[in-house]
Amino acid sequence: MSVLPLVFTSGWASGINAYAVVLLLGLFGATGFADDVPDALQRPDVLVVAGVLFLCEVAADKIPYVDSAWDAAHTVVRPVAGAVVAALLAGESGSLPELAAGALGGTTALISHLVKAGTRMAVNTSPEPFSNIGVSIVEDLGVAGVITFAAFHPVAAAVVAGTLLVLGVVLVLFLASRIRRFLRRRARRRAEKRPVAAGGGPPPG
Repeated sequence: MSVLPLVFTSGWASGINAYAVVLLLGLFGATGFADDVPDALQRPDVLVVAGVLFLCEVAADKIPYVDSAWDAAHTVVRPVAGAVVAALLAGESGSLPELAAGALGGTTALISHLVKAGTRMAVNTSPEPFSNIGVSIVEDLGVAGVITFAAFHPVAAAVVAGTLLVLGVVLVLFLASRIRRFLRRRARRRAEKRPVAAGGGPPPG
């Protein structure tokens, strides 16, 4: 079960930025920085695609409302990526069944993603864009730091990831009122756009 901490940590990080996880693990394995990185993550085509998508996420993640739309589009992508990475890690080590690893990584990624998406909804109730940029930078640095730490100290990194996950859930519950405000505002905007999209303009006269 030695791979279990790394599976959990990669799942947590995938829920925040799945492309960064794939890119970092692949680079660590390709450069010999870390052992037991699955060959599938080290392939040049995988690294190129992950790098391009990572740059897209870096840009989209720092723009108010665009970040929430990006999160919505990745509600499936991030948990699936977390499950796939976890299954690959388990298959490489042989110390944990791949199905169990995939379930753990995917579930952890889903919870982490929901925390990230909820936090961004709360941040987007603020009219200025700087809070989005700051939160995004903290998330990027957090993922990079925890994944790098996990390459050397997987158990300690899993403790850090678990602590951050619990704190994130508590924070989202604390910000619930701001999240509801964001959802009401978005629903109002959609309702205002619906008559225009349906071809119904303002009444004559």
